[in-house]
Amino acid sequence: MKNHLNLVKTCQREIVTVFNLKIKYVFCLFLAGILFNLGLLNTVFASNSDTDAQKAFSISLPDIQIVKGIVKRGDTASSLFKKYLSLKTIYEISRLSSETFSLTHIRKGQPYKIILQENNLVGFEYEIDKNDRLIIQKEKGMFSINQIPIKYDVKLEVVSSTISYSLFEAVRKSGEKSELAMKLSDIFAWDIDFIRDIQSGDQFKVLVEKRYQDGKLAGYGKIKAAFFTNKGTLFKAFLHKDLNGVSGYYDENGKSLQKAFLKAPLVFSRISSKFTKKRFHPIFKEYRPHPGVDYAAAKGTPIKTVGDGIITQIGYNKGMGNYINIRHSNGYTTGYNHMCKFARSMKKNKRILQGDIIGYVGMTGYATGPHLDFRMRKNGKLLDPLKHKSPSANPVNSGEMEQFLSKIIELSEKMVSAHKLASLK
Repeated sequence: MKNHLNLVKTCQREIVTVFNLKIKYVFCLFLAGILFNLGLLNTVFASNSDTDAQKAFSISLPDIQIVKGIVKRGDTASSLFKKYLSLKTIYEISRLSSETFSLTHIRKGQPYKIILQENNLVGFEYEIDKNDRLIIQKEKGMFSINQIPIKYDVKLEVVSSTISYSLFEAVRKSGEKSELAMKLSDIFAWDIDFIRDIQSGDQFKVLVEKRYQDGKLAGYGKIKAAFFTNKGTLFKAFLHKDLNGVSGYYDENGKSLQKAFLKAPLVFSRISSKFTKKRFHPIFKEYRPHPGVDYAAAKGTPIKTVGDGIITQIGYNKGMGNYINIRHSNGYTTGYNHMCKFARSMKKNKRILQGDIIGYVGMTGYATGPHLDFRMRKNGKLLDPLKHKSPSANPVNSGEMEQFLSKIIELSEKMVSAHKLASLK
């Protein structure tokens, strides 16, 4: 009798165990569905290490796979999806996605993830840029498409270095990416010509938002403050957002760093010919006036408009090759010549903003090498762009000065304290 009772109890325990396992399995499936819909499933699989969470899901969902990749030249949505979806389904996804983000805009170098279950595509993630991600999810046989912000761990850090040869070299020497050099040059582009003003011994220090993903540096956010010493002169920049929500950089006195025109339409090239009334022409072999500045740079280097304006002329002629002329306020015009090609959507009467890329360095027309011929006029009279002083934008509003001054004291203290901590290490 006792043996029979023990057998019954054993059977009861086994039944309960099996029942509990089934409940746990169903619960895991339910939980996975919730995580997927919230865009969190990839977080569980983000690491290649065997974490407890991964082990749990590998038991409950053995057929889930994450395929990671980088978009290559020639890749399209069809080429990425064709292994898992029919052409009809790919077309439907593309149609649905067009209102959020057109899949025709997928570009080389961007990372993506394909999420598979039993070799069927149930999810797709694509990094549109450094700020947003495209999420495609399959739920109950239907695909949903969303564009969501990329989440970073953001830390405010100080970066400093001394220049030996170039700003790029100094930034790399400090252990940072070239992106930081570009951001820094954009801030001081109105006061410092990074083509001809930089010299050995110049220094910089920046308080910048650094973005991290999985503990690795993924890029930079806003530069909150920056100090740049050029030829013994200290330039300061502080980020300030006015009451209208417009952000800009100002010096310690509230004067805007932004001016009507940038000091140069190219960054990090060299001047091959200056504004002069008499220059020996390399093609015609005679002395002629050169009423502009030539910037020598590699073919394809982006060209920026130096100020807000409207394109009055765009096209090609025998001498200037591919060219764009822009009308600015107060009687100013600028010309950009010898481009290899124009930037996308450039056309006559298009309104453009200071710093917009309008084309790329080339050697079309009368040119012996890749360069930009840049010209500036006021009321029809040619000016020397290297000597012209550009008017400044509006300063910090008087009603905001107290708040602004309080903020720059706080930012300056962070710069100094970080420097002291670094020197103690």
